[in-house]
Amino acid sequence: AGNYGFQAQPMGVPGGFVVPPVQNQPTMDGAIWMPIPPSIPNCPPGLEYLTQIDQILIHQQLELLEIVTGFEENNKYELKNALGQRVYFAAEDTDCLTRNCCGPARPFTIRIIDNLGREVITLQRPLRCSDCCCPCCLQELEVQAPPGTTVGYVVQNWHVCLPRFTIQDEKRTDILKITGPCVVCRCCEDINFEVKSVDETCTVGRISKQWTGFVREVFTDTDNFGISFPMDLDVKMKAVMIGACFLI
Repeated sequence: AGNYGFQAQPMGVPGGFVVPPVQNQPTMDGAIWMPIPPSIPNCPPGLEYLTQIDQILIHQQLELLEIVTGFEENNKYELKNALGQRVYFAAEDTDCLTRNCCGPARPFTIRIIDNLGREVITLQRPLRCSDCCCPCCLQELEVQAPPGTTVGYVVQNWHVCLPRFTIQDEKRTDILKITGPCVVCRCCEDINFEVKSVDETCTVGRISKQWTGFVREVFTDTDNFGISFPMDLDVKMKAVMIGACFLI
C-alpha cells in the first residue's frame, strides 16, 4: 500500500455489522449526526470524519412512489458509523429518462453531503457495458473529494466468472483489489466482497451487501451495505472505497 498509511495485515471481519444504541447525541432534522471533527492539515474538507472510523453502514432509503408504481426515483442513502450516527447523506443526481430507460446500468452522479450541508465527495460513473463478458467496456467510477478534485478511481477488471475491481489513486496507481463471490445473489445471507492488498495476499477490509429480509429483497430494490477498512488507511482511499461500494 506504500504511501497510503496502513499495514496490509490479515484481519477477521464479521459478516454482519452490529449497531449499538446511541444516547445523548446532537440531532438535526430528526437524524443523529456524528459530531463534527476538527480540521486536519492536508485532509480534504469533510473527510475528517473518516479519520475516526473503520466502518461505514450504508442504508438506502425506501421510496414510496417507486414501491407502488415501479417508477425509478433518484436513490438516496444514509451513511452511518458503527454507533448509528449519520456521517454523510448521499443522493443520486440523474435525469428521469436515464433512470427509467437504462435501469441499473445507467450512468450516474452521486453527491455525498456532510452535516454542514457541504458536498464533500462526488461519485461519477459514465455509461458502460454491464456485461463482464465484454472486456472492452467495463465499469469505472471516478471519486472526487472535494468536487472537482479527483482522489481515485474504481475500475472493473475482466474475469470469466468473478466480480473483480481495482482501487486506484489519482495517478492511476493500483492501491487495493476487490474480489466478490461467483454467485452474487444469495437468499438469507450477506454477500461479501473482500478488499485485499495489491498482491492479493492479505485481506484488509470488506464490502458486504446485507440481507434485509425476504419482503424487502423481493418487493423493493433498496440495499444495505457495510464497509470495513483499516483505521489508519488514508482518508482518500476510504472515500474511494465508499465509491467502490456504490459501484458494486
